[in-house]
Amino acid sequence: MNWTQQTEAARTWFETLRDRICAEFEAIEHEAGSDARFDYLPWQRHEEGNPDPGGGTRGLMKGKVFEKVGVNVSTVRGSFEAEFAKTMNGVDPDDPRFTATGISLVAHMANPHVPAVHMNTRFLVTGKAWFGGGADLNPPIPYKEDTEDFHARFRAACAAHNPTYYERFSKWADDYFYIPHRGVHRGVGGIFYDHLECADEESFARNFAFTRDVGEAFLDIFPKLVRRRMESAFTPEDKQTQLEWRGRYAEFNLVYDRGTLFGLKTGGNIDAILMSLPPEAVWS
Repeated sequence: MNWTQQTEAARTWFETLRDRICAEFEAIEHEAGSDARFDYLPWQRHEEGNPDPGGGTRGLMKGKVFEKVGVNVSTVRGSFEAEFAKTMNGVDPDDPRFTATGISLVAHMANPHVPAVHMNTRFLVTGKAWFGGGADLNPPIPYKEDTEDFHARFRAACAAHNPTYYERFSKWADDYFYIPHRGVHRGVGGIFYDHLECADEESFARNFAFTRDVGEAFLDIFPKLVRRRMESAFTPEDKQTQLEWRGRYAEFNLVYDRGTLFGLKTGGNIDAILMSLPPEAVWS
């Protein structure tokens, strides 16, 4: 079937979610006495012989609470390179065309007691169509209460759609967000899912509803965690812990993250792709 209308519906949702998240993060900055706001930079993708390759917008804010937070949305169209096409779900070697739309967010916080976070959701059309995404919490200094509340909110979002989702997708997050050469997880987990296939309009509607609820869960829980910790006192030792932890985060994103690879392999905006890297990190 032709997925044009469904892609447009997903794109509209991702952009609306972006606007709501950015407004909430700016409100937190205002509460902290900061006038920080997001700067938005549109970008256009280029692909030889493709008159409509798409593009996106990089949103970036550096403030008092959010040391660096990026919220990107993009909708791109084109053809995978032959070798990369072999790694992608549902790609016909004789027809490597794709369409992808999504939102990607990474927040690095000024206070080491406030957890960093990652969230993304996406809709891809190749020979098949599917949703993927998730969110995971990355605290330099973990708090059991924060971890439990984050997981509880996504457990509820999953339970509303399928009783098996949370167990499956939380394990997927634990397995995926792992740094093999360090033997450690990147953070305290969350959920991660991929290849929720849409064979028809009914399955699209079902998987799109779940993906929207993942976005709503993030928008509900993460600002609460930020407000809980953003005024906590911290020591130079706490900051050092954060900077060392950020080095691990950078290692994962540059070596193992599939989203980074997808962006680089499909001609995405380099600054938008690498906005996930922390503003400062150390390696001891």
